[in-house]
Amino acid sequence: MRKIHLTVNGEQYEVFCPEDASLLTLLRDYLHLTGTKEGCGAGECGACTVIFNGKSANACLILAMEAEGAQIQTIEGEARDGVLSPLQQSFLEHHALQCGFCTPGMIMAARALLDENTDPTRAEIVEAMEGNLCRCTGYESIIQAIEAVRGGGLHE
Repeated sequence: MRKIHLTVNGEQYEVFCPEDASLLTLLRDYLHLTGTKEGCGAGECGACTVIFNGKSANACLILAMEAEGAQIQTIEGEARDGVLSPLQQSFLEHHALQCGFCTPGMIMAARALLDENTDPTRAEIVEAMEGNLCRCTGYESIIQAIEAVRGGGLHE
């Protein structure tokens, strides 16, 4: 077991976890932030996408030890005071989810894109979302949901 200091969703944590644990395990099993999902465990599906030091990342591929001093945002940090963010609201309004399993990872990947580029083109949205798989939707509604919030308004 090793002590790790990190900031998740703006809150500082000091947590002990096994040295071989993934960031996904640390988030789910030690911090009890279960919105980040484990899909494939190999970085192929995007279900575990978080924002790691400002960039979209697969939490299953990052060792918890690598998170020492890191800034991480998970889906739990997206809503504020029980109010959905504009991005979350757009996903609802555009029916960009069905079973919901992939949705947290999709939203975090979209958040990372929009934090970096507030007005991405459709092609940039498609490229940014390529690492996130969904078995239920046809992706068009996901792209439309992201297009609806580009150009600002994401942090209202």
